[in-house]
Amino acid sequence: MKIQIPEKAKFIINTIEAAGFEAYVVGGCVRDSILGRVPGDWDITTSAKPEQVKGLFRRTIDTGIQHGTVTVMMDKEGFEVTTYRIDGKYEDSRHPKEVTFTPNLEEDLKRRDFTINAMAYNESKGLIDIFGGMEDIQAGVIRCVGDATQRFKEDALRIMRAIRFSAQLGYTIEEHTAEAIRVMAPTLRNISAERIQVELVKLMTSDHPDYIRRAYELGVTAVVLPELDACMATEQHNPHHRYNVGEHILHSLVEIRPDKAGRLAMLFHDIGKPSTLTTDEKGKDHFYKHALVGADMAREILRRLKFDNDTIHRVCQLVKYHDYGMGQEPTAYLVRRAIYKIGEELFPLLLQVKQADIMAQSDYKRQDKLNALDKWQQLYRQILAEGQCVSMKTLAVNGRDLMEAGIPSGPAMGEILKAALQMVLEYPERNDRKYLMDWIAAGRYKE
Repeated sequence: MKIQIPEKAKFIINTIEAAGFEAYVVGGCVRDSILGRVPGDWDITTSAKPEQVKGLFRRTIDTGIQHGTVTVMMDKEGFEVTTYRIDGKYEDSRHPKEVTFTPNLEEDLKRRDFTINAMAYNESKGLIDIFGGMEDIQAGVIRCVGDATQRFKEDALRIMRAIRFSAQLGYTIEEHTAEAIRVMAPTLRNISAERIQVELVKLMTSDHPDYIRRAYELGVTAVVLPELDACMATEQHNPHHRYNVGEHILHSLVEIRPDKAGRLAMLFHDIGKPSTLTTDEKGKDHFYKHALVGADMAREILRRLKFDNDTIHRVCQLVKYHDYGMGQEPTAYLVRRAIYKIGEELFPLLLQVKQADIMAQSDYKRQDKLNALDKWQQLYRQILAEGQCVSMKTLAVNGRDLMEAGIPSGPAMGEILKAALQMVLEYPERNDRKYLMDWIAAGRYKE
Protein backbone atom coordinates (compact mmCIF):
# COMPACT_ATOMS: atom_id res chain seq x y z
CA MET A 1 0.00 0.00 0.00
CA LYS A 2 1.21 3.48 -0.91
CA ILE A 3 -0.05 6.66 0.75
CA GLN A 4 0.56 10.07 -0.81
CA ILE A 5 2.08 12.09 2.00
CA PRO A 6 2.09 15.89 1.45
CA GLU A 7 5.51 17.29 0.59
CA LYS A 8 5.81 19.31 3.79
CA ALA A 9 5.00 16.31 6.00
CA LYS A 10 7.37 14.20 3.92
CA PHE A 11 10.12 16.79 4.45
CA ILE A 12 9.61 16.64 8.22
CA ILE A 13 9.77 12.83 8.23
CA ASN A 14 12.87 12.77 6.00
CA THR A 15 14.61 15.38 8.18
CA ILE A 16 13.95 13.39 11.35
CA GLU A 17 15.06 10.13 9.73
CA ALA A 18 18.23 11.77 8.41
CA ALA A 19 19.08 12.63 12.02
CA GLY A 20 18.90 8.93 12.93
CA PHE A 21 15.39 8.74 14.36
CA GLU A 22 12.16 7.04 13.26
CA ALA A 23 9.16 9.05 12.03
CA TYR A 24 5.76 8.15 10.58
CA VAL A 25 2.46 9.79 9.77
CA VAL A 26 -0.01 8.28 12.19
CA GLY A 27 -3.66 7.96 13.17
CA GLY A 28 -6.52 9.62 11.38
CA CYS A 29 -4.55 10.73 8.33
CA VAL A 30 -3.51 7.13 7.65
CA ARG A 31 -7.07 5.88 8.15
CA ASP A 32 -8.55 8.56 5.89
CA SER A 33 -5.93 7.99 3.19
CA ILE A 34 -6.76 4.28 3.11
CA LEU A 35 -10.47 5.15 2.87
CA GLY A 36 -9.89 7.61 0.04
CA ARG A 37 -10.91 10.55 2.24
CA VAL A 38 -8.96 13.82 2.41
CA PRO A 39 -7.20 14.03 5.80
CA GLY A 40 -7.80 17.18 7.79
CA ASP A 41 -4.43 16.96 9.52
CA TRP A 42 -1.22 15.05 9.05
CA ASP A 43 0.09 14.07 12.47
CA ILE A 44 3.56 12.64 12.83
CA THR A 45 4.92 10.30 15.49
CA THR A 46 8.64 9.87 16.12
CA SER A 47 11.25 8.23 18.33
CA ALA A 48 12.96 11.64 18.65
CA LYS A 49 12.30 13.48 21.90
CA PRO A 50 10.70 16.95 21.80
CA GLU A 51 13.98 18.83 22.32
CA GLN A 52 15.58 16.79 19.55
CA VAL A 53 12.70 17.61 17.19
CA LYS A 54 13.00 21.30 18.06
CA GLY A 55 16.69 21.19 17.25
CA LEU A 56 15.98 19.96 13.72
CA PHE A 57 13.61 22.72 12.57
CA ARG A 58 13.80 26.49 12.42
CA ARG A 59 10.27 27.24 13.64
CA THR A 60 8.49 25.13 16.24
CA ILE A 61 5.76 25.73 18.83
CA ASP A 62 5.53 23.94 22.18
CA THR A 63 1.86 23.00 21.80
CA GLY A 64 1.91 20.07 24.25
CA ILE A 65 5.53 19.53 25.08
CA GLN A 66 4.76 17.94 28.47
CA HIS A 67 3.01 15.17 26.51
CA GLY A 68 5.67 15.07 23.82
CA THR A 69 4.02 17.23 21.16
CA VAL A 70 5.80 19.93 19.18
CA THR A 71 4.20 21.73 16.25
CA VAL A 72 6.63 22.15 13.37
CA MET A 73 5.80 25.17 11.24
CA MET A 74 6.32 24.83 7.49
CA ASP A 75 5.60 28.25 6.04
CA LYS A 76 2.20 29.01 7.64
CA GLU A 77 1.18 25.38 8.03
CA GLY A 78 1.66 23.49 11.28
CA PHE A 79 2.33 19.77 11.72
CA GLU A 80 2.08 18.13 15.15
CA VAL A 81 5.08 15.91 15.85
CA THR A 82 4.71 13.72 18.94
CA THR A 83 7.29 11.51 20.57
CA TYR A 84 6.46 7.83 21.02
CA ARG A 85 5.04 7.59 24.52
CA ILE A 86 3.51 5.39 27.18
CA ASP A 87 0.69 7.07 29.08
CA GLY A 88 0.70 7.02 32.86
CA LYS A 89 -2.32 6.82 35.14
CA TYR A 90 -5.49 8.63 34.05
CA GLU A 91 -7.10 10.45 36.98
CA ASP A 92 -9.77 12.55 35.24
CA SER A 93 -11.15 10.12 32.61
CA ARG A 94 -9.47 12.29 29.99
CA HIS A 95 -5.74 13.00 30.42
CA PRO A 96 -2.79 10.96 31.70
CA LYS A 97 -1.15 12.35 34.83
CA GLU A 98 2.23 11.86 33.20
CA VAL A 99 3.75 10.28 30.10
CA THR A 100 6.92 8.29 29.56
CA PHE A 101 8.77 8.59 26.28
CA THR A 102 9.70 5.34 24.59
CA PRO A 103 11.78 4.39 21.54
CA ASN A 104 9.23 1.67 20.67
CA LEU A 105 6.56 2.47 18.05
CA GLU A 106 4.37 -0.47 19.13
CA GLU A 107 4.18 0.90 22.69
CA ASP A 108 2.96 4.20 21.27
CA LEU A 109 0.37 2.63 18.99
CA LYS A 110 -1.08 0.37 21.69
CA ARG A 111 -2.18 3.38 23.79
CA ARG A 112 -4.40 4.69 20.96
CA ASP A 113 -8.18 4.40 20.94
CA PHE A 114 -9.30 2.27 17.98
CA THR A 115 -7.52 -0.11 15.65
CA ILE A 116 -8.38 2.00 12.61
CA ASN A 117 -6.58 4.93 14.29
CA ALA A 118 -3.56 2.92 15.41
CA MET A 119 -1.75 2.59 12.08
CA ALA A 120 1.44 4.38 11.05
CA TYR A 121 3.08 4.86 7.66
CA ASN A 122 6.20 6.15 6.01
CA GLU A 123 7.62 5.59 2.57
CA SER A 124 10.58 3.50 3.69
CA LYS A 125 8.73 1.05 5.98
CA GLY A 126 5.26 1.19 4.44
CA LEU A 127 2.14 0.56 6.56
CA ILE A 128 2.64 -0.43 10.19
CA ASP A 129 -0.57 -2.17 11.29
CA ILE A 130 0.03 -4.16 14.45
CA PHE A 131 -3.54 -4.31 15.77
CA GLY A 132 -5.58 -5.22 12.71
CA GLY A 133 -6.71 -1.78 11.60
CA MET A 134 -6.86 -2.74 7.92
CA GLU A 135 -8.88 -5.85 8.74
CA ASP A 136 -11.37 -3.76 10.70
CA ILE A 137 -11.61 -1.19 7.90
CA GLN A 138 -12.40 -3.99 5.47
CA ALA A 139 -15.00 -5.39 7.88
CA GLY A 140 -16.43 -1.97 8.70
CA VAL A 141 -15.84 -2.29 12.44
CA ILE A 142 -14.97 0.10 15.27
CA ARG A 143 -12.83 -1.87 17.75
CA CYS A 144 -10.74 -0.65 20.65
CA VAL A 145 -7.02 -1.35 20.73
CA GLY A 146 -6.50 -4.00 23.41
CA ASP A 147 -8.87 -3.97 26.38
CA ALA A 148 -11.87 -1.77 25.58
CA THR A 149 -12.81 -1.06 29.19
CA GLN A 150 -9.27 0.13 29.88
CA ARG A 151 -9.29 2.39 26.82
CA PHE A 152 -12.53 4.04 27.97
CA LYS A 153 -11.30 4.22 31.56
CA GLU A 154 -8.30 6.18 30.30
CA ASP A 155 -10.41 8.62 28.28
CA ALA A 156 -14.20 8.56 28.54
CA LEU A 157 -14.54 10.83 25.50
CA ARG A 158 -13.54 7.79 23.43
CA ILE A 159 -17.08 6.51 24.10
CA MET A 160 -18.50 9.42 22.10
CA ARG A 161 -15.75 9.07 19.51
CA ALA A 162 -16.62 5.41 18.93
CA ILE A 163 -20.21 6.30 18.11
CA ARG A 164 -19.15 9.32 16.06
CA PHE A 165 -16.69 7.29 13.96
CA SER A 166 -19.38 4.66 13.51
CA ALA A 167 -21.73 7.34 12.14
CA GLN A 168 -19.12 9.01 9.95
CA LEU A 169 -17.94 5.76 8.38
CA GLY A 170 -21.13 3.69 8.53
CA TYR A 171 -19.34 1.08 10.66
CA THR A 172 -20.69 -1.21 13.36
CA ILE A 173 -19.23 -1.19 16.86
CA GLU A 174 -17.52 -4.46 17.76
CA GLU A 175 -19.27 -6.49 20.48
CA HIS A 176 -16.70 -6.15 23.28
CA THR A 177 -16.21 -2.46 22.52
CA ALA A 178 -19.98 -1.93 22.65
CA GLU A 179 -20.30 -3.75 25.97
CA ALA A 180 -17.49 -1.66 27.42
CA ILE A 181 -19.33 1.49 26.29
CA ARG A 182 -22.45 0.25 28.09
CA VAL A 183 -20.49 -0.29 31.30
CA MET A 184 -18.40 2.88 31.14
CA ALA A 185 -21.04 5.33 29.82
CA PRO A 186 -21.57 6.96 33.27
CA THR A 187 -17.95 8.17 33.22
CA LEU A 188 -18.92 10.65 30.49
CA ARG A 189 -20.07 12.85 33.37
CA ASN A 190 -16.36 13.56 33.90
CA ILE A 191 -16.01 15.02 30.40
CA SER A 192 -16.51 18.73 29.74
CA ALA A 193 -19.67 19.85 27.96
CA GLU A 194 -17.55 21.47 25.25
CA ARG A 195 -15.95 18.12 24.35
CA ILE A 196 -19.32 16.37 24.29
CA GLN A 197 -20.67 19.13 22.06
CA VAL A 198 -17.88 18.71 19.49
CA GLU A 199 -18.53 14.98 19.18
CA LEU A 200 -22.31 15.46 19.03
CA VAL A 201 -21.99 17.96 16.17
CA LYS A 202 -19.68 15.64 14.24
CA LEU A 203 -22.17 12.81 14.73
CA MET A 204 -25.13 14.99 13.71
CA THR A 205 -23.43 16.25 10.54
CA SER A 206 -22.21 12.78 9.51
CA ASP A 207 -23.67 10.58 6.79
CA HIS A 208 -25.51 8.57 9.45
CA PRO A 209 -26.88 10.96 12.11
CA ASP A 210 -29.48 8.37 13.05
CA TYR A 211 -26.65 6.27 14.52
CA ILE A 212 -27.30 8.26 17.68
CA ARG A 213 -29.74 5.36 18.18
CA ARG A 214 -26.69 3.29 19.17
CA ALA A 215 -25.81 5.90 21.77
CA TYR A 216 -29.30 5.45 23.19
CA GLU A 217 -29.08 1.66 23.14
CA LEU A 218 -25.73 1.70 24.94
CA GLY A 219 -26.81 4.13 27.65
CA VAL A 220 -24.79 7.09 26.40
CA THR A 221 -27.68 9.49 25.81
CA ALA A 222 -28.98 8.69 29.31
CA VAL A 223 -25.88 10.59 30.48
CA VAL A 224 -25.38 13.31 27.86
CA LEU A 225 -28.88 13.77 26.41
CA PRO A 226 -31.51 12.19 28.69
CA GLU A 227 -34.26 14.18 26.96
CA LEU A 228 -33.84 11.91 23.93
CA ASP A 229 -34.38 8.85 26.11
CA ALA A 230 -37.73 10.31 27.20
CA CYS A 231 -38.65 10.65 23.52
CA MET A 232 -37.68 7.04 22.82
CA ALA A 233 -40.15 5.98 25.53
CA THR A 234 -43.05 8.14 24.25
CA GLU A 235 -45.54 6.56 21.86
CA GLN A 236 -47.56 8.53 19.29
CA HIS A 237 -51.02 6.99 18.87
CA ASN A 238 -51.97 9.32 16.08
CA PRO A 239 -52.65 8.65 12.37
CA HIS A 240 -50.01 11.19 11.36
CA HIS A 241 -47.24 9.04 12.86
CA ARG A 242 -45.87 5.54 12.37
CA TYR A 243 -43.06 5.74 14.95
CA ASN A 244 -42.73 6.71 18.57
CA VAL A 245 -41.37 10.21 19.19
CA GLY A 246 -37.74 9.17 19.41
CA GLU A 247 -37.80 6.99 16.30
CA HIS A 248 -39.57 9.79 14.41
CA ILE A 249 -36.73 12.13 15.40
CA LEU A 250 -34.10 9.63 14.23
CA HIS A 251 -35.84 9.10 10.89
CA SER A 252 -36.18 12.86 10.38
CA LEU A 253 -32.43 13.36 10.82
CA VAL A 254 -31.60 11.54 7.59
CA GLU A 255 -34.18 13.54 5.63
CA ILE A 256 -32.29 16.84 5.85
CA ARG A 257 -28.91 17.82 4.44
CA PRO A 258 -25.92 17.80 6.85
CA ASP A 259 -26.29 21.39 8.03
CA LYS A 260 -25.37 21.88 11.69
CA ALA A 261 -28.41 24.00 12.62
CA GLY A 262 -30.76 21.91 10.48
CA ARG A 263 -29.65 18.58 11.94
CA LEU A 264 -29.76 19.90 15.51
CA ALA A 265 -33.22 21.34 14.82
CA MET A 266 -34.41 17.89 13.73
CA LEU A 267 -32.82 16.34 16.83
CA PHE A 268 -34.79 18.73 19.04
CA HIS A 269 -37.89 19.55 16.98
CA ASP A 270 -40.13 17.16 18.96
CA ILE A 271 -38.13 17.13 22.19
CA GLY A 272 -41.09 18.81 23.93
CA LYS A 273 -43.56 16.05 23.10
CA PRO A 274 -43.09 13.80 26.16
CA SER A 275 -44.02 16.65 28.51
CA THR A 276 -47.01 17.80 26.43
CA LEU A 277 -48.62 14.43 25.75
CA THR A 278 -52.37 14.18 26.25
CA THR A 279 -54.72 11.42 25.14
CA ASP A 280 -58.33 12.09 24.21
CA GLU A 281 -61.36 9.90 24.93
CA LYS A 282 -60.82 8.02 21.64
CA GLY A 283 -57.24 7.08 22.57
CA LYS A 284 -55.68 9.57 20.16
CA ASP A 285 -52.51 11.28 21.37
CA HIS A 286 -51.99 15.04 21.10
CA PHE A 287 -48.98 17.23 21.82
CA TYR A 288 -50.37 20.75 22.08
CA LYS A 289 -47.75 23.54 22.13
CA HIS A 290 -44.94 21.01 21.92
CA ALA A 291 -42.99 23.31 19.58
CA LEU A 292 -42.96 26.16 22.10
CA VAL A 293 -42.04 23.82 24.94
CA GLY A 294 -39.44 22.16 22.72
CA ALA A 295 -37.81 25.48 21.83
CA ASP A 296 -37.37 26.26 25.53
CA MET A 297 -36.00 22.78 26.19
CA ALA A 298 -33.63 22.99 23.23
CA ARG A 299 -32.32 26.30 24.55
CA GLU A 300 -31.55 24.76 27.93
CA ILE A 301 -29.91 21.69 26.38
CA LEU A 302 -27.78 23.75 24.00
CA ARG A 303 -26.69 26.02 26.82
CA ARG A 304 -25.86 22.99 28.95
CA LEU A 305 -23.66 21.74 26.10
CA LYS A 306 -22.02 25.18 25.76
CA PHE A 307 -23.15 25.95 22.22
CA ASP A 308 -22.58 29.46 20.92
CA ASN A 309 -25.42 31.98 21.00
CA ASP A 310 -25.89 32.09 17.23
CA THR A 311 -26.38 28.31 17.00
CA ILE A 312 -28.76 28.39 19.96
CA HIS A 313 -30.83 31.14 18.32
CA ARG A 314 -30.99 29.41 14.93
CA VAL A 315 -31.88 25.98 16.31
CA CYS A 316 -34.50 27.29 18.74
CA GLN A 317 -36.17 29.38 16.04
CA LEU A 318 -36.41 26.33 13.79
CA VAL A 319 -37.81 24.20 16.62
CA LYS A 320 -40.32 26.88 17.61
CA TYR A 321 -41.69 27.33 14.09
CA HIS A 322 -41.26 23.86 12.59
CA ASP A 323 -45.04 23.30 12.80
CA TYR A 324 -46.05 26.87 12.01
CA GLY A 325 -48.87 27.11 9.48
CA MET A 326 -49.17 23.36 8.96
CA GLY A 327 -52.77 22.34 8.44
CA GLN A 328 -53.70 25.79 7.13
CA GLU A 329 -54.33 26.71 3.52
CA PRO A 330 -51.04 28.21 2.24
CA THR A 331 -51.40 31.91 1.42
CA ALA A 332 -48.88 34.61 0.63
CA TYR A 333 -49.80 36.32 3.89
CA LEU A 334 -49.13 33.15 5.90
CA VAL A 335 -45.74 32.75 4.24
CA ARG A 336 -44.81 36.43 4.73
CA ARG A 337 -45.67 36.12 8.42
CA ALA A 338 -43.57 32.97 8.70
CA ILE A 339 -40.59 34.72 7.08
CA TYR A 340 -41.05 37.66 9.44
CA LYS A 341 -41.28 35.44 12.51
CA ILE A 342 -38.31 33.17 11.85
CA GLY A 343 -36.16 35.60 9.88
CA GLU A 344 -35.29 35.92 6.22
CA GLU A 345 -31.98 34.06 6.52
CA LEU A 346 -33.45 31.04 8.30
CA PHE A 347 -36.64 30.66 6.30
CA PRO A 348 -35.19 28.43 3.51
CA LEU A 349 -33.86 26.07 6.19
CA LEU A 350 -37.28 26.08 7.88
CA LEU A 351 -38.77 24.72 4.64
CA GLN A 352 -36.22 21.88 4.73
CA VAL A 353 -37.07 21.18 8.37
CA LYS A 354 -40.77 21.00 7.51
CA GLN A 355 -40.10 18.58 4.66
CA ALA A 356 -37.88 16.34 6.80
CA ASP A 357 -40.59 16.27 9.47
CA ILE A 358 -43.24 15.24 6.93
CA MET A 359 -41.05 12.52 5.41
CA ALA A 360 -40.53 10.92 8.85
CA GLN A 361 -44.28 10.78 9.55
CA SER A 362 -46.78 8.18 8.37
CA ASP A 363 -48.22 8.04 4.86
CA TYR A 364 -51.46 9.52 6.19
CA LYS A 365 -52.14 12.69 4.16
CA ARG A 366 -48.43 12.86 3.30
CA GLN A 367 -49.02 13.90 -0.29
CA ASP A 368 -51.42 16.62 0.83
CA LYS A 369 -48.76 17.92 3.22
CA LEU A 370 -46.08 17.84 0.53
CA ASN A 371 -48.38 19.63 -1.91
CA ALA A 372 -49.02 22.31 0.70
CA LEU A 373 -45.30 22.66 1.33
CA ASP A 374 -44.71 22.98 -2.40
CA LYS A 375 -47.22 25.83 -2.39
CA TRP A 376 -45.24 27.45 0.43
CA GLN A 377 -42.12 27.24 -1.72
CA GLN A 378 -43.91 28.72 -4.75
CA LEU A 379 -45.25 31.59 -2.67
CA TYR A 380 -41.82 32.18 -1.16
CA ARG A 381 -40.27 32.45 -4.62
CA GLN A 382 -43.02 34.88 -5.64
CA ILE A 383 -42.45 37.02 -2.54
CA LEU A 384 -38.72 37.17 -3.31
CA ALA A 385 -39.28 37.93 -6.98
CA GLU A 386 -41.63 40.80 -6.17
CA GLY A 387 -39.41 42.16 -3.40
CA GLN A 388 -42.28 42.17 -0.92
CA CYS A 389 -41.60 43.55 2.56
CA VAL A 390 -41.11 40.89 5.22
CA SER A 391 -39.01 42.75 7.81
CA MET A 392 -38.29 46.18 9.26
CA LYS A 393 -35.28 46.64 7.02
CA THR A 394 -37.47 46.64 3.88
CA LEU A 395 -40.33 48.67 5.39
CA ALA A 396 -40.74 51.89 3.36
CA VAL A 397 -40.55 54.07 6.50
CA ASN A 398 -38.10 54.08 9.37
CA GLY A 399 -37.40 55.82 12.63
CA ARG A 400 -35.84 58.84 10.96
CA ASP A 401 -38.99 59.40 8.91
CA LEU A 402 -41.09 59.34 12.07
CA MET A 403 -38.78 61.72 13.94
CA GLU A 404 -38.99 64.16 11.04
CA ALA A 405 -42.77 63.95 11.39
CA GLY A 406 -42.48 64.91 15.05
CA ILE A 407 -42.74 61.49 16.64
CA PRO A 408 -40.08 61.16 19.36
CA SER A 409 -37.78 58.16 19.55
CA GLY A 410 -38.76 55.56 22.11
CA PRO A 411 -41.09 52.62 22.74
CA ALA A 412 -44.05 54.39 21.12
CA MET A 413 -42.13 54.80 17.87
CA GLY A 414 -41.24 51.11 17.92
CA GLU A 415 -44.89 50.16 18.34
CA ILE A 416 -45.90 52.41 15.41
CA LEU A 417 -43.30 50.83 13.13
CA LYS A 418 -44.33 47.36 14.25
CA ALA A 419 -47.99 48.14 13.49
CA ALA A 420 -46.99 49.46 10.06
CA LEU A 421 -45.06 46.29 9.32
CA GLN A 422 -47.94 44.06 10.42
CA MET A 423 -50.23 45.95 8.05
CA VAL A 424 -47.75 45.68 5.18
CA LEU A 425 -47.34 41.94 5.77
CA GLU A 426 -51.05 41.62 5.12
CA TYR A 427 -51.18 44.21 2.30
CA PRO A 428 -47.75 44.29 0.62
CA GLU A 429 -48.89 46.84 -1.99
CA ARG A 430 -49.16 49.41 0.81
CA ASN A 431 -45.41 49.41 1.44
CA ASP A 432 -45.14 52.94 0.10
CA ARG A 433 -43.56 55.80 2.06
CA LYS A 434 -46.27 58.37 1.33
CA TYR A 435 -49.09 55.93 2.02
CA LEU A 436 -47.52 54.81 5.30
CA MET A 437 -46.74 58.33 6.51
CA ASP A 438 -50.34 59.40 5.78
CA TRP A 439 -51.58 56.23 7.52
CA ILE A 440 -49.48 57.04 10.58
CA ALA A 441 -50.43 60.73 10.58
CA ALA A 442 -54.10 59.73 10.56
CA GLY A 443 -53.50 57.59 13.65
CA ARG A 444 -54.74 54.47 11.92
CA TYR A 445 -52.02 52.41 13.61
CA LYS A 446 -54.14 52.68 16.76
CA GLU A 447 -57.01 50.75 15.19
